[in-house]
Amino acid sequence: MNRSLADWQAHIESLHPREIEMGLDRLAVVAARLQLLKPAMPVITVAGTNGKGSTVALLDALARAAGHRTGVYTSPHILRFNERVRIDGREADDASLCQAFEAVDAARGEVPLTYFEFTTLAALWVFRHQAPDLLILEVGLGGRLDAVNLLDADVAIITSVGLDHTDWLGDTRDLIAAEKAGIRRTGRPLLYGERDMPEVVARLAEADQVPLFRAGEAFAGEAGQIRWRQGDDTLSVSLGPVWLGEDNLATAVQALALTGHLPPTASIAAVATVLRLPGRCQHLRHGDVDWYLDVGHNREALARFLARVPAAARGGRTLAVCAMLADKPVEALEPFRPQVDEWLLADLDGPRGGPARRLAASVGPAQCFTSVRAAVEAARQAARPGDRVLVFGSFYTVAEAVPVLAPDTACASEAD
Repeated sequence: MNRSLADWQAHIESLHPREIEMGLDRLAVVAARLQLLKPAMPVITVAGTNGKGSTVALLDALARAAGHRTGVYTSPHILRFNERVRIDGREADDASLCQAFEAVDAARGEVPLTYFEFTTLAALWVFRHQAPDLLILEVGLGGRLDAVNLLDADVAIITSVGLDHTDWLGDTRDLIAAEKAGIRRTGRPLLYGERDMPEVVARLAEADQVPLFRAGEAFAGEAGQIRWRQGDDTLSVSLGPVWLGEDNLATAVQALALTGHLPPTASIAAVATVLRLPGRCQHLRHGDVDWYLDVGHNREALARFLARVPAAARGGRTLAVCAMLADKPVEALEPFRPQVDEWLLADLDGPRGGPARRLAASVGPAQCFTSVRAAVEAARQAARPGDRVLVFGSFYTVAEAVPVLAPDTACASEAD
């Protein structure tokens, strides 16, 4: 049967009764049948609570600036599934993905796979046949039992650890950090990208003889400069503002220095200062109104978004369109209250969707809508020249908003 990409997605979603099922045993059986367990190229895996997508985008752009052909896997997508699988900066085409899905479906036999497991294997199948120079893989949830952890990373990255997905990963930073550190491999570097590192990471690295590179020690990004370790030397470069974060840039540079895929030092600033990523403080302008979209959904991510978004024009107001999943903390909205003049809250559909009224209890007076689209349309009507509109709370929120605000937007990682 010749299925379209949409048909394959619907088929994959129907294969497993659960959205998430932790464990690698089932997955490893199918991966072995497909000969996916030992890639011919180096692998960088990226785990963490926040900063994964930005770090992956920086790794990709810098490696390609050095002349290397990359294979990149991320999740979730915003507009199209193809965004998840990229070869040398371009989304995989429908035909390649459908071939990959067909191969995985044939190899799995009666083995049940979740949507994420199935699509991860499909991405690895595409990479095996496209043979890039470097694989950059974003971990979906946790680390130790995530599908991406099937592969032995040459360099493993933990960008940060915060309290998110606590039902699956544990309710303390130490427990979550231990799960994320499950991507480490004996004798291969593990990078930790924020200065406040749970000490359990150091203990696990020492026990397994894993070289640990810590932010603030081996590498750092702050005050318009990044530094990193390259062999026996410490190198640095000064640069302007980095939209995706100086800390994420320093982490990416250190990782590529370890794999030998880093471009010349002079190229680092040129790449990093212009790089943008959809859904990460993404800027759109309609008339005289500035819109900023962000997928952030926990305390740390939302605090970072609020700190990075430019202030409204003099005399301008701030409107906020927010929709969040039911398991995300409404307390994360508290810092926004002094800065938001008008709240437009929306329901999110789906089994994990959260109602607008849940958010209203935290932010005070607000309008509530049954969809993000309706809330965005209302914000468009209410916004005046000089205002700014913040749209945030989930990948689903941004995914619903973008077609309304920019129907022709392509989710390329380099823009402006």
